[in-house]
Amino acid sequence: MSAAGTSPRDGAEGRVAVVTGAGRGIGRAVALELARAGYSLCIAARSREELEATRSQTGLPANRALIVLVDLEGAEGPDHLIGAALDCYGHIDVLVNNAGWAPPRTPILKMRPADIDRMIAVNLRAPIALTRMAAGAMAARGGGTIVNVASSAAIKTPAGEAVYAATKAGLIAFTRAAFGELRQEGLKLAVIVPGLVDTALIPSNKRLDRAAMLSTADVARAVMQIVNAPAGACPVEVTLEPQRDPERPRQG
Repeated sequence: MSAAGTSPRDGAEGRVAVVTGAGRGIGRAVALELARAGYSLCIAARSREELEATRSQTGLPANRALIVLVDLEGAEGPDHLIGAALDCYGHIDVLVNNAGWAPPRTPILKMRPADIDRMIAVNLRAPIALTRMAAGAMAARGGGTIVNVASSAAIKTPAGEAVYAATKAGLIAFTRAAFGELRQEGLKLAVIVPGLVDTALIPSNKRLDRAAMLSTADVARAVMQIVNAPAGACPVEVTLEPQRDPERPRQG
């Protein structure tokens, strides 16, 4: 795990956002929206090449877009990420827990234990740990925003996604439970629950109408609505669904 970028301590009074899974898809779209809003970034993922592409698209200089290579499956990953962000900028104003992982749809009886462990670690343990660490730093400054990205799989519980659905349901429950605690500290905490989003994580499937899916920009705009919401009127949960069902009816 490593960090890349120069330390902009002299400009630490600016707003700072940490985004996990920022190398592509929803995470990249969120990073771009935050950059447009004037935030300096700490963007995290496992691929340096993808993070470099995200940084290039933001148009931010290296000293305002810190790259942190991290695999959030490891227990030390969250501490490494938050530590790198604080070492670089001195504070964190926004945390977006977007990183997630799932194998192709697999019946529970055929699922590998290693895949179960990775889903629990990346989708649930890591965002809980990151929230706890970032919230402590935010509370010391009197405010901040944390947005967790879940999935409608938590509600729809599709076959073949039992563990993934469970991790996302756990993330929703964690956000709801922690909402009141952190609100008392002056923080905003919310979870976004999107339906199918057109990303590379969803393989080509003739039964799916990709044009009907949500776009990554749809989710990024929802994140910004939470970031910009008044502290006293921040929703704890935001559900996003496409205007029409992307799943085509079966023929015959």
